[in-house]
Amino acid sequence: MRRSHRSLGKTFPRLEYIVIDGGSRITAVEILETHGDRLAYWCSERDEGQYHAINKGFARSTGEVMGWLNSDDKHTPWTLSIVAEIFETFPEIEWLTTLFPLRWDVQGRAVRCSRRTGFSRTAYMAGENLPTGAWYAPGWLQQESTFWRRSLWERAGSRLDTSWKIAADFELWMRFFQHAELYAVDTPLAGFRQHGDQKTNQLKNEYQREAMDILRGAGGATPGYVKSSLRSAAARLCPDFLRPVAGKLGLMHPCKLCLRRRDESGWRIASQLH
Repeated sequence: MRRSHRSLGKTFPRLEYIVIDGGSRITAVEILETHGDRLAYWCSERDEGQYHAINKGFARSTGEVMGWLNSDDKHTPWTLSIVAEIFETFPEIEWLTTLFPLRWDVQGRAVRCSRRTGFSRTAYMAGENLPTGAWYAPGWLQQESTFWRRSLWERAGSRLDTSWKIAADFELWMRFFQHAELYAVDTPLAGFRQHGDQKTNQLKNEYQREAMDILRGAGGATPGYVKSSLRSAAARLCPDFLRPVAGKLGLMHPCKLCLRRRDESGWRIASQLH
């Protein structure tokens, strides 16, 4: 499901490229045939939608670390090496995302880099990682920057739920949170390409509705105005020495981070309230 043709020529051991194409263009088949000897598997045929296609690809995969990339989006040049290094160094990390999601423009340039403070199951179940809302919602979990171990995928059901047409990634993260803590790395890993014709840009409201239904179906609920306002104030204003108090009051939540050491000797695991 990774479609970055430029990186196909680079040496990266034990990397599986699986490309599932919906049979949309003859030129796509020509490109896939050209790179066929470097792909673990590819097909170009009609499918039952995006998430059905992704399930098909994952069913063909054998790798220990998994992730997918949609055709509009792309990784950074360092993404796969950093992800592999972190998973190899820390067996306790079962899934990983970034604190710095990128946004590409139509020309593929990084034009925005947001910052997240961290992720936790508690915050996720409170709707804080929904795209928008009239409550404290500091940012969504970027799909193209998220990777996980096969063992977690298998415990969570080994599939994306195709009953959701546009927010199945949100539902998958919900299941992952039931089994493992999410770690976030302080390095940009990938970006979402924004242009006027893309499906997610046109269907933002539908994504929000599906994600809200998923959240409520799993027992989550968005906070009321008072708690949301207090959470927002704590995130922006709370000094470090008061963070433990804010945590006990439920105004801050613990999250797991994977940070680069200042002396550049590698990575370290950290916990903080966000």
